[in-house]
Order: sequence, then C-alpha cells, then structure tokens
Amino acid sequence: QVQLVESGGGSVQAGGSLRLSCTVSVDTFTTFHMAWFRQSPGDEREGVAAIHRNGTTVYADSVKGRFTASRDNAKNTLYLLMNSLKLDDTAVYTCAAGPGAVSDWWPFLESFYDYWGQGTQVTVSS
Repeated sequence: QVQLVESGGGSVQAGGSLRLSCTVSVDTFTTFHMAWFRQSPGDEREGVAAIHRNGTTVYADSVKGRFTASRDNAKNTLYLLMNSLKLDDTAVYTCAAGPGAVSDWWPFLESFYDYWGQGTQVTVSS
C-alpha cells in the first residue's frame, strides 16, 4: 500500500519561506510522477507544481518564480520550496503520486494521481 506523508507546513509572515516534504512509502518511487495541490476554504483544489518522473517540472502561473518542486529519488521524497510567500498562498497543501510511463503525464489532472497525502496547512500572515 502506497502512503504519502507530508511535513513542513506552518505559519509564516508574508515574504517568508517554507519547505514542504512528502515522503512516499513505495519501492518504485522513480516510476511515479508527483505533484503538489492546494486548497483554500471555499475554493476548489488547484495544482501548484508537478514533477515528472524524469525531473521535469511544471508550475501554476500564480507560483512561477517563487516555488520550486524537486525530488530526491534516493529518499523517496518530494519537496516544495516556497519563497516570497503571499497571503493568497494560505491553503492546505497536499502531495499526490501517479504511476505512469514517461509519456503518460497530465500534471494538474487530479484523476491522474492515484495516491494522496493527508495535507499540511500553510498559513501566511501579514
């Protein structure tokens, strides 16, 4: 059974930084495409950053230049470094894993991802 466990959320002032981690309990982490989604109260969940199994990254326009997704295949871990945080970045951030072939990737399609973490709260204050 694949399990995803996030950590690193918390409260930070606007302009600050946080790094989220997502550790995946699976033997075949390198065959998974990964992504970060977020959801604020009253809003739909949205894709924030996605990383292909080959390391290629895709970002939502709202976080380009501020967020960086990366993966450490030796540690089965996905990261999201968030810089220059804004009030609008306040949300529950959830990581997701989707097994797929190299050519089989829909970065921000929720149904593509079979496994989800429990989410971690990020709160940005002024």
